Amino acid sequence: MNERADANTRPSRERELASLYATARSLTALGDVDDVLNSIVRHAHDLIGTDFTYLSLLGDDGVLRITASEGTISAAFRSAHIPPDTGLGGKVIQSRAAHWVDDYLAAGGLRHDPGFDALVGNEGLVALLGVPLLVRNRVIGALFAAHRSARAFRTDEIALLSAFADHAAVALDNARLYEASRSALAELRTAYRTIEEQVRVMERAQGVHEALTGLVLAGGEPQVVARELADQMGGSIVVLDRGGDLLARGGAGGPCDEESGGAALTDVIGLARNTGRAITTTGADGLWHSAATIRAGDSLLGTVVWSQRQEPSAIDVRSLELATHVVGLLILKDDAAADAAERLSGELLTELIVAGPGAGVTQRRRARSRGIDLDTLNVVITVEAEGVPAGDLVRHLHALARQEAGLAGEHLGRATLIGFAADAEQFTRSVHQRLRAELGRPVLVLSERVTGHDWGRAFARATGCAQMVRHIGATDLAATTDRFALYALAFDVDRAHELDRFLADVIGPLLDYDARRSTDLIGTLDAYFSNDGNLRRTADVLRVHLNTLLKRLDRVTSVLGHDWRAADDLPLRLAIRLERLRHAVRL
Repeated sequence: MNERADANTRPSRERELASLYATARSLTALGDVDDVLNSIVRHAHDLIGTDFTYLSLLGDDGVLRITASEGTISAAFRSAHIPPDTGLGGKVIQSRAAHWVDDYLAAGGLRHDPGFDALVGNEGLVALLGVPLLVRNRVIGALFAAHRSARAFRTDEIALLSAFADHAAVALDNARLYEASRSALAELRTAYRTIEEQVRVMERAQGVHEALTGLVLAGGEPQVVARELADQMGGSIVVLDRGGDLLARGGAGGPCDEESGGAALTDVIGLARNTGRAITTTGADGLWHSAATIRAGDSLLGTVVWSQRQEPSAIDVRSLELATHVVGLLILKDDAAADAAERLSGELLTELIVAGPGAGVTQRRRARSRGIDLDTLNVVITVEAEGVPAGDLVRHLHALARQEAGLAGEHLGRATLIGFAADAEQFTRSVHQRLRAELGRPVLVLSERVTGHDWGRAFARATGCAQMVRHIGATDLAATTDRFALYALAFDVDRAHELDRFLADVIGPLLDYDARRSTDLIGTLDAYFSNDGNLRRTADVLRVHLNTLLKRLDRVTSVLGHDWRAADDLPLRLAIRLERLRHAVRL
């Protein structure tokens, strides 16, 4: 069912991404502001699929005026003016963030204007989503998608419209700048050379954007995009992910090659992330560094840093900003593909564990499509780290699974990896060292060899061993279950009957007595042996009077039917320990 769902949603995602790419390319073409406005709402309407879409620009008086629309709406609504700080538009402008309501007229958190509410009622507008149009950290208007019936807007719809609004705002600002340049050219002929240079740079920006868009549509990786961007703009390009790690680089040299350049890179990235706009600064290395963040709505996806010998123009910096949108779309696409791949990996892992020994035709076909040979998967690893959710551990294991042609996922709340290892113990240590370095905290890694394609049994043994090891106090360890063969009776499900027989022979009467009388003679003996037979320490641990302890120990003798303190107590000690371990593993 999941495969069919993925198959059904993948074309929709591809259509959305293709629409975004096509829109990004068309909006970069220089044209009249009215043409750009109409193109914005037309593409937004097609992208989101609401009943109607409209765009309002913010005037100097703070009033929002509808300047373009798509879908069937009345002339009265198209000419509407929204007073400052009023309605959903006022909230979007004030917060500089996306907002939506499932029923506009019933929304109590908005400041309503009677005139506009009347138009809303006549138009039949019910659900409304608004996202801001931001240019260099300044709000110039808002883009709205509306429905004539109540509905909630999904997170992906908001993110898509926000990403689209980022494109639209830059394109609209470019169009305004271009019109201003044409007016200046007509009025000031003496500025011809300056304007000609601006046009040339803007055409280069368009060429950069078209080249990047083409690469993305052709399935280009971040490294290819970074190299093309460096070729188009000159200098060097560094693309960092959301965590600040190097994702790709292009061009010769770059700020990461020298110590001073690295410091300048850190400074310019910090300023860009704090201000939310492109920042340019100079470093001790003599380079100009421009940084622009990669965003999708309010989500930070990474940073693009451009370094060159000459101070960049404002249009060059704008080209860099425009490039971040394209790189952002690529990251979103890659993230979506990675999420789908990781989900399929986890589902296949669970199927192999649950299905029993062997693998079916379907599992083998799905594994082959991922480049995995199920016959080679001979080790199961479970991982846990105090304070780290299993889902977070699984994300780290997915990176290992991709490298080792294995599978990773969460099964029964356990972060699990199935892979191939010529030396299981060495592979377990390698996984532990990597996770220890990435997480910066103790990690417990237990592995079990797979025999007869019985991944379920291997998982059960590894999980049971991990619980047992944690019970005896280990929190930072890499080991195979063979290392704890002495305790195998406690965690090996195939030997449970052996353990039951041993416990019945040695402490069976005590177990029955505790069960019937709701006592804890087993716990009393465990404390007694743990304190090396010291009565005073044992009484303190159990928080009972010494006489009470002596009576309990006498009762143990009575139940067992022999003086266990005068005989060899090794079998009794071992039985008590195994019973406590079995109880811990079953938890």
